[in-house]
Amino acid sequence: MPPALTAPKTRALGLCGALVVALFAVAAFAPLPFTLTQPGVTADTLGTYQGRPVLTITGAPLRVTDGQLRATTISATNAGERITLKQAVDGWLNEDEAVLPTDVVYPEPDPADAVQETSRQMTESQDAATTAALNYLHLQGGQVKVTVDLGDIGGPSAGQMLTLGIIDKLSGNGHGGDLTGGRVVAGTGTVDDQGRIGAVGGVPLKTQAAARDGATVFLVPAQECSDAGVNLPPGLQLVPVTTIEESVAALNALNSGAPVPHC
Repeated sequence: MPPALTAPKTRALGLCGALVVALFAVAAFAPLPFTLTQPGVTADTLGTYQGRPVLTITGAPLRVTDGQLRATTISATNAGERITLKQAVDGWLNEDEAVLPTDVVYPEPDPADAVQETSRQMTESQDAATTAALNYLHLQGGQVKVTVDLGDIGGPSAGQMLTLGIIDKLSGNGHGGDLTGGRVVAGTGTVDDQGRIGAVGGVPLKTQAAARDGATVFLVPAQECSDAGVNLPPGLQLVPVTTIEESVAALNALNSGAPVPHC
């Protein structure tokens, strides 16, 4: 090749290389429509959260309970905050994090609407949990009043554990003992008025939060068994359930040494 053409070609290649590097640099820090999620806080529905009782029940005698029934959560970047490619790659490589489409985590695109929606879901979940628990115990709602305070926790996924907390405080296992058998039991799942337990998502992160906070048993919606087995912490027993009746029966089976469903 003639020497006169070598220098321009070298400069052109160098310029192209610089542009490619610049494009990758921009892409690495450009916001993407994904949300970074991590194991969140857990809250004992038999105890307190942020210094206040989670369950306040009037109109019926209450039991002194042992053990814990922990509702689990995930922590997510804010609704209006998008992560970068670098954060996404780091999240995909980290077992303690998950990268999800933002519209899955926050169906409401406006951050204010997203907060309002999770608050509404929590209120509905609390009402359903109270109704499900009282129906299970054959008690009248007008007679027994239940107030739930989970602070800044939103969404519907605490339903199952709230329901079990109400049942344990009012009746226990029905034979004078605790539902927990003195264990730290965690779980997740929506609940409706009839006590049916529904899927919630984010279970692999919630099992990590549960194990971190001392749980040895995790009550999981049966349809999410396969998800719950992903990166399952050692020593955490998965128990699949579809109704509150099944949850109570499984806990009683654990306490008596009887066989318990498993994923």
